[in-house]
Amino acid sequence: MRILVTGSTGQLGSALLKQLKGLDYQVKITSRRKPKEVDFTWVYSDLLFGEGLEEAVKDVDVIIHAATSPTKNSKNIEVTGFEKLLSKLQHIKLFIYPSIVGIDEIPFKYYRLKYKAEELLKNSSVPYTIARATQFHSFVESLLLSKPFFKRYIIPGRIKFQSVDVNEFARYLIELVNKGPQGKLDDFCGPDIMTLREMAELKIRINNETNAILSIPFSGKLYNSLIEGKNTNPMQRRGIISYEEYLMNKLD
Repeated sequence: MRILVTGSTGQLGSALLKQLKGLDYQVKITSRRKPKEVDFTWVYSDLLFGEGLEEAVKDVDVIIHAATSPTKNSKNIEVTGFEKLLSKLQHIKLFIYPSIVGIDEIPFKYYRLKYKAEELLKNSSVPYTIARATQFHSFVESLLLSKPFFKRYIIPGRIKFQSVDVNEFARYLIELVNKGPQGKLDDFCGPDIMTLREMAELKIRINNETNAILSIPFSGKLYNSLIEGKNTNPMQRRGIISYEEYLMNKLD
């Protein structure tokens, strides 16, 4: 089986490459920058300008589309560039699209674009599997709990997460390769639902930090949707590694 991984330098892309090592697949990877110390064939491509796409998708059976851009040129990459990519996939047996839990309910621009991409894929002739996951442990920590200010984590403490380990999700995506097109699957969520304040308290305890927590409420539909847990799914606790285990593993 010949597999292409897009976005091979990103967080999920890097986890996929780690999981694919040693498996019996022919793997090609593509991104704008060549990853360091990689054992797979790399091909340059750029979704923003549509460059290198034909060469990237040539002679592959399955694509795992880890390429994404949450903050920069999001519309051009998530929708416009994605549409260009889909137009070149008449030969593909399976297109695996990693997505995010709650994108159809949370009023956030990047999520709306991801949902639009899901719809484009559903309405195309490309055989597909859509697999939504909750936020990764490392993403929540790096975005909201990485840098205390004046020995305080200043956070919207009531918002909820059901974070999941990125390597677990990468392994799950690879397991889908031989299953053929599945359509939209059930969500892949972490084992625990926690408020951001609880996650901050856990980090402080495990790391023996002296930092305090300042929880600041916000207003608006986005904030309320995260308080309500629209980015979680308590019926799909499929991940095993908890946020606590993730923090403990970082100490090793």
